[in-house]
Amino acid sequence: MTSVRRPVAIMCGLAAGACLLVAPAAAQDPVDDRISKDGAVQLDGVTIPLSPLMSEEAREYMRHVIVDKPFGAALPDIREERKRQDGIMFDFLAPMRERYAVDVAEETIGGIVTDVVTPAGGIAPENADRVLINLHGGGFVTGGRSASLVESVPLAALMKIKVISIDYRMAPEYQFPAASEDVEKVYREVLKHYDASRIGLFGCSAGGFLAAQSIAWFEAHDLPNPAAVGVFCASLGGYFGGDMSAIAGPLNGMLPPLVRKPGGGGPPRSSAPGYLDAARRDDPLAYPVASIEVMKRFPPTLFISGTRSFEMSMALDSHNKLAAGGVDSQFHAWDSMNHAFFYNSELPESREAYAIMVDFFEKHLAD
Repeated sequence: MTSVRRPVAIMCGLAAGACLLVAPAAAQDPVDDRISKDGAVQLDGVTIPLSPLMSEEAREYMRHVIVDKPFGAALPDIREERKRQDGIMFDFLAPMRERYAVDVAEETIGGIVTDVVTPAGGIAPENADRVLINLHGGGFVTGGRSASLVESVPLAALMKIKVISIDYRMAPEYQFPAASEDVEKVYREVLKHYDASRIGLFGCSAGGFLAAQSIAWFEAHDLPNPAAVGVFCASLGGYFGGDMSAIAGPLNGMLPPLVRKPGGGGPPRSSAPGYLDAARRDDPLAYPVASIEVMKRFPPTLFISGTRSFEMSMALDSHNKLAAGGVDSQFHAWDSMNHAFFYNSELPESREAYAIMVDFFEKHLAD
């Protein structure tokens, strides 16, 4: 199957996390009066300001994202793109490490390289036999050992628990189900030391989607469910679909050019295979939403999103389907926030999201 090519570039990792739609710099006019200095965006004559429900910190951050476009454009060379994305992630990580004191150690588990993140003050006694497993974002192409830490550090510090972040195989070098196989290897080894009822699994964007895939994968390979799963910035069926996948980009300032230049001038395209290119939409191991029976057997599930995030419609739909199937499911979204907004730990909204994540796992990991 050939790669799916979208009309906008996919920037994986970015300021908002693991897969953010961005227009390449060349496609943006130098001055675009559809975007106000305060971050309001005009869409077909309708002006949409940033929400009055946001904190001042979040308002300034989203204004910066919309107006200044600080994260640039995706690079066609995967090695250079990974370096660029890692740099963005490490910029998020620097203030996070000042706010949250943790230790990070590389450890090979089940033959797979992981980063083990623990609170600097020690694991809480009640969490001595509990553990979280993180699956990083990055669109299945970037984020290993960079976005992974941005996702793991706050929970390790706030919950005072060990977090194991898996450096799973990614595209274009590997395709589905390589990442699921790597998660299985680590999970089997972790199960030798922790009861499944005391293990939590979570990820953001590609990692959130992979967390959902992993639940289906565990069942198919006779492994017990973890106690709970966090599907953050993603859904049980991917990212794209519904209202928000169509309008999130423009709401975040990624508008098409006012005048199209001869020759197109579109984003760079890659012929490299995507991670899910060969996966069938009706395969619940790739898209768990394809099977009602698989969804009914999900453990308690937490969805986190933003109302300007392209996966929000899909995440809400997955939450509704799980709840209809009798699964303990929670959905939380923050107004005017973009994809994986909580990568920015300086925002009050991010810290609210961390608190909900911690409460969710503390509640569902067995005493």
